[in-house]
Amino acid sequence: MSLSEIHARLGNTAMLYFLFIALWGYYKFFRDQRIDSSYWGALAIGEILLVIQGLIGGYLWFFVSLPHRPIHILYGFVALALIPGAYVYTKGRDERPELLVYATATIIGVGLLLRGIFTGLPPGV
Repeated sequence: MSLSEIHARLGNTAMLYFLFIALWGYYKFFRDQRIDSSYWGALAIGEILLVIQGLIGGYLWFFVSLPHRPIHILYGFVALALIPGAYVYTKGRDERPELLVYATATIIGVGLLLRGIFTGLPPGV
């Protein structure tokens, strides 16, 4: 399996994982729950997944080839900034309204990751 294929599959994994985190966050929000340690952990795992994805993508960019569409890189950077941005916005609080912010940030991340996946494909695929 090539590094490019690993990067592509890791992108699919990240997108599905962010979808799971988003649905879980909305479920917890509508059940009047707060952010607990398991949700913080899931957010951290999602961020680590994106960091690894970005490191592999950066290696591919510098040493193998440029992506077919440069906007692919922008989608990756914005997706990577979503969870830390939500943390700064909520000032690290773990109340119920902040759960909605994280769930919405991760569902936006799903959209960004999908766009990143589609812009990373070679033309004509």
